[in-house]
Amino acid sequence: MAKNFRPSNREASILSKIESSKEYARKKAVSGIKDCIDPLSNSIAMKLVEDKLVETTNKNKIEEQIVKCLDKLSRAEDFDIDYFIAPYRQIATQPHVVSLYVTAFVIEQLINHKDVVDIFGSDEDIYLSINKQVKKYLP
Repeated sequence: MAKNFRPSNREASILSKIESSKEYARKKAVSGIKDCIDPLSNSIAMKLVEDKLVETTNKNKIEEQIVKCLDKLSRAEDFDIDYFIAPYRQIATQPHVVSLYVTAFVIEQLINHKDVVDIFGSDEDIYLSINKQVKKYLP
């Protein structure tokens, strides 16, 4: 006969604290975008072009698109964020929500922009490049 697992109050409180700390970090990162949207978008666009992950005819247009992406993220609801990043959650073991959202944006939408010639590299390469920049502004 199978044994039912019932966590004790202590285990339940620990699990609750872990979940609430993850949720707090996520909300803090998303709300922190507003304070550094311009330098963050500039550094992400520069890094993508420098690493030759995005080939473009106009870097400034790419930066504008990333500003729009970050602005949309800062106003989005949790469900919309989760839905948008769902296909890319397995890229990293503990992905940064902002990096994951921008990665999904680059892979799914920026590739169709008129000033983008092509996007190179794997999903992980794009995520790592974006994540380096995001961690400078949003620890």
